[in-house]
Amino acid sequence: MKYKIQIEPEVKIDIQDAITWYNSQQKGLGRKFYSEVKTTFKHLMTNPYFEIRYDNVRCFPLKKYPYIVYFTINDIDKILIIRSVFHTSRNPNITK
Repeated sequence: MKYKIQIEPEVKIDIQDAITWYNSQQKGLGRKFYSEVKTTFKHLMTNPYFEIRYDNVRCFPLKKYPYIVYFTINDIDKILIIRSVFHTSRNPNITK
């Protein structure tokens, strides 16, 4: 069964920040990054049962970029809640 995706508002900001940074490195690279994120989300919609890392939070790495998608699953409503798209080199204890 296909799950619906719900993206937390701060995740959208993090994705946009990454797109901006990648575009500053090379024109069009931000678009490629965003395409990879969308592809990952689509994959998770049909197959969300990956490693549980913290309590009920699951994670799935992007293939071509050093980011991990952290998400939870609401099985009753069939909703996948994206909690973070996080750079793997970033210190998790530092906020913005």
